[in-house]
Amino acid sequence: IIKKILNSFSIYSHLDLSFGFILVSTTKFTNDPFSIIKGRDFLKLISRGVPVEQAAKIFEDEIICEILKISHFSKNKNIFLKRRRRLIGNNGSTVRAIEMITKTFILVQGNTVSIMGNHSGLKQVRKIVQDCMNNIHPIFHIKNLIIKQELSKDKFLKKENWDQYLPLLKKKNFNQIGLRDASEKK
Repeated sequence: IIKKILNSFSIYSHLDLSFGFILVSTTKFTNDPFSIIKGRDFLKLISRGVPVEQAAKIFEDEIICEILKISHFSKNKNIFLKRRRRLIGNNGSTVRAIEMITKTFILVQGNTVSIMGNHSGLKQVRKIVQDCMNNIHPIFHIKNLIIKQELSKDKFLKKENWDQYLPLLKKKNFNQIGLRDASEKK
């Protein structure tokens, strides 16, 4: 199936098991020179576990992909697993909500997140994933994106500043609050 998809875009692929690599090259029938990069991305997505039908969409003009490594965001394994679970949500609900809002495809597997979609959606998902791994819950970003979509539909509010409509994220430092309360009681 993979060779058939690559051959339809005039890309030659060869799997060398002795050295453990895949050779991707153009043929003399290749019309689009960028298809070699799309072919490389296609094979990269398949190796990350993306379904073949979904990975084949990378050959569309507007679709690009990115593979984010999320393991370096946290040194502690338990914190990393907790934040990755937070990104996925119960039964994948958070990832599905992000996919629907940004019109992208997201696959969280192991220490990486594979993202496919248009450029603006990819940028939004990258920001959500990075903030989630830096301990900001994805629900805040989902709320912001929903509000921005609603405001962009209103023709009177399109030209106004939306800052007053968007919820603000307030950081709380619980350790300092607890210390202040203890010192006030004395």
